[in-house]
Amino acid sequence: MIKLFKNLKPYSASIGIVLVLMFFQSLSQLYLPTLMSDIVDIGVVMGDTKYILKVGGFMLLVAIGGTISTVIASFFSSKISVGFGKDLRRKVFTRVESFSLNEFDKFGTSTLITRTTNDITQVQQVTILILRMMVSAPMMCIGGIVMAVSRDVKLSLVIVVIIPVLVALIAVVAKKGIPLFKAMQLKIDKINLVTREGLTGIRVIRAFNRIDSEKKRFNDANKDLMSTAIKVNRIMASLFPIMMLLLNLTTVAIIWFGGIRIDNGNMQVGDLMAFIQYVMQIMFALIMFSMMFVMVPRASASAVRINEVLEVNPEIKDSKKTIKADSKRGFIELKDVTFSYHGAEEPALKNISFSAEPGEVTAIIGGTGSGKSTLVNLIPRFYDIDSGSIYINGVDIREMTQEDLRAKIGFVPQKAVLFSGTITQNIKYGKENATDDEIFHAAEIAQAAEFITEMKEGFDSFISQGGTNVSGGQKQRLSIARALVRQPEIYVFDDSFSALDFKTDAKLRIALKNETKESTVIIVAQRVSTVMNADRIIVLDEGSIVGMGKHKELLKNCEIYREIVASQLSEEELA
Repeated sequence: MIKLFKNLKPYSASIGIVLVLMFFQSLSQLYLPTLMSDIVDIGVVMGDTKYILKVGGFMLLVAIGGTISTVIASFFSSKISVGFGKDLRRKVFTRVESFSLNEFDKFGTSTLITRTTNDITQVQQVTILILRMMVSAPMMCIGGIVMAVSRDVKLSLVIVVIIPVLVALIAVVAKKGIPLFKAMQLKIDKINLVTREGLTGIRVIRAFNRIDSEKKRFNDANKDLMSTAIKVNRIMASLFPIMMLLLNLTTVAIIWFGGIRIDNGNMQVGDLMAFIQYVMQIMFALIMFSMMFVMVPRASASAVRINEVLEVNPEIKDSKKTIKADSKRGFIELKDVTFSYHGAEEPALKNISFSAEPGEVTAIIGGTGSGKSTLVNLIPRFYDIDSGSIYINGVDIREMTQEDLRAKIGFVPQKAVLFSGTITQNIKYGKENATDDEIFHAAEIAQAAEFITEMKEGFDSFISQGGTNVSGGQKQRLSIARALVRQPEIYVFDDSFSALDFKTDAKLRIALKNETKESTVIIVAQRVSTVMNADRIIVLDEGSIVGMGKHKELLKNCEIYREIVASQLSEEELA
């Protein structure tokens, strides 16, 4: 948690103001019982009304000053904690954005969401608590002990007896509570995961009539979180009644023994009243400490989880000396590329070598799990290769900045992803400063203009989160338009035509041919009709290239390609 609080440096001045104000507020609280004692022992006993009004007025000023200090300190501490939370969320999100796909897989989406929201909220709440009590609680406790002893040394023995009991109680509760708080955050991850899967997969759940089983799955995760929360709340809830009981018993003991000392003439009534106030302050300071022990363990568990994200050193990062790959345009070359996923026994790709030039269409085809999508994910450097080299325009992609590399690529993923917003905003995601003409042209090439113009608001029509209010084919065409508007050097289509009918697919490929004359095109596809006219077809099987050439060449010399073609085309089409 201390590591995380280093991020509070920008708020040093505001923290200083809070500490000074809380110091003044604590002083005022410690001084008030002394003034009250003087009024009782001098003003009331001697019947000096003038003295009572004078000291009483001063007490009023001290109380008002303490109240104003508390209000201002609360304002600044709230502002600091909210700003701190904002900065943490920004840092976590920025760090997550720099993760490679391997690091995403390691953490998982649900836990990253929890760490960015719930965990940071826990730390934010405890920051307010610490700022308000960092000065006041220790000062009230130590100052109260000193002032109480100064009033009556013998009566202070009551404090000596009660404080170790309170400290031991807080220690026991903290020891039992901390492991449960850590477990709670993991269970929040679990319920977040189940909720997210249930909402995103609602179509599949309903299609297979699995609503009841999903309800049970959610209820199990919910009950698991509830039982842990009940356990930890029982422990923490027991702390306050016990402390209040000890506080009341201590007050009774002080009045009992204090009454005896007053009766014996060893103590004044005002001193007893002040002593009770100081003991109250000491006890409330310890209650404040106990509140921190309730909040800090959970925030500490959250801080560890946040630090785990912030301390990840992204495996894919720019080299210290980068090279601009601007001497050529759209040249791709892979030399003996081998790649393995983390924890995999066998490489996903082995000794892959090929090159592609502007004006050429390179198609990649193969069976399920042959490594097609893995191969195209290596070109934008979503993963780093184990061995070999990938060159763009004659420069190794590891020597380029990731920003420059990806600026040269128009990537259409296998699963079309749209963001909530208008159609225009989704297409402009590929190029922020795209004009209306460029947007319309990209949509036209992607065969999306027709269905867009039929919509009530045209290009200003709203796309819901995940594109759930458009069909799969429409989503794919909008994703293709987003890549086209960028007008990149290299186009990568990762099985981006699978949801299109044959007619639309054919129209799109004809339009693309004219649009991408000066660019390099790489297409991953399952359909033979999509790839058969490509300048180069690469056939993958179990991560290796088993054939490379044009359609007719591969029919003659590649058995796997012949099998794929035979499974999709009739003998007449094959002839």
